[in-house]
Amino acid sequence: MDITNAQRAKVLVHALPYIQEYTGKVVVVKYGGNAMVNEKLKDSVMRDIVLLSLIGVKVVLVHGGGPEINEMLGKIGKKSEFVDGLRVTDKETIDVVQMVLAGKVNKGLVNLIENKGGSAIGLSGVDGHMIEAKIKHEKLGYVGEIENVNVKPIIDVIDKGYIPVVSTVGCDYDGNVYNINADTAAAKIAGELGAESLISMTDIAGILKDKDDPDTLISVIKTKEIPKLIESGIISGGMIPKVECCIEAINMGVKHVFIIDGTIPHAILVEMLTNEGIGTMFIDD
Repeated sequence: MDITNAQRAKVLVHALPYIQEYTGKVVVVKYGGNAMVNEKLKDSVMRDIVLLSLIGVKVVLVHGGGPEINEMLGKIGKKSEFVDGLRVTDKETIDVVQMVLAGKVNKGLVNLIENKGGSAIGLSGVDGHMIEAKIKHEKLGYVGEIENVNVKPIIDVIDKGYIPVVSTVGCDYDGNVYNINADTAAAKIAGELGAESLISMTDIAGILKDKDDPDTLISVIKTKEIPKLIESGIISGGMIPKVECCIEAINMGVKHVFIIDGTIPHAILVEMLTNEGIGTMFIDD
């Protein structure tokens, strides 16, 4: 449907208060799920990020890349194994994880942002010892538990006018590299940066009272309400660790944390620059 110039102007005017709210502020976007493997959705996300950058928002893109890792492991004849939702990562697997996340996926996203008119620099958690980690559990191998996050490399990149694109691998001082959960990394990075917002892109609408009914979306959740929602089963399964990361970010001082449906085109802009939004927002009590 074509829209008139007057309608375009009206859209921009309605977005103005939200633009003013976020201009000059740091917003961390955790990028993953179908929005990362569907080319049309990927194009939509990169356009959103470039637009936000051009209006003065300091966007930090933190990404995983599970499907790409699975694909590469399959090519070398290695089967993916998971325990409690975490990838069992032996020495051969962590080499593949680092190659795919810090190489193919990271540089591909940087290239996309550049092609949309933005300026980006790719980083990994190994750069500048940004993400320092230790073994989470022996049975998982090189899966890391974050011990410290040094955001100076990210700040340096932002200050030079670039969008940091961060792949979630970590390291220790013995030279070991670790596979890091992207939700956890994004939450800690957002907290250390004092971000205005953390936006976590998933494949569902947000927190639903009835998981089979998208019309039961809970738009706003206070942190004190979360234990009861977990106890009742409204927050369950793989959503629990995601929500725990949201709580951690809020406890570290992030003002607004969102879980949004990354399968909706331009979901980031709809959430940030409109009154209604589309996902679930978590706020402090």
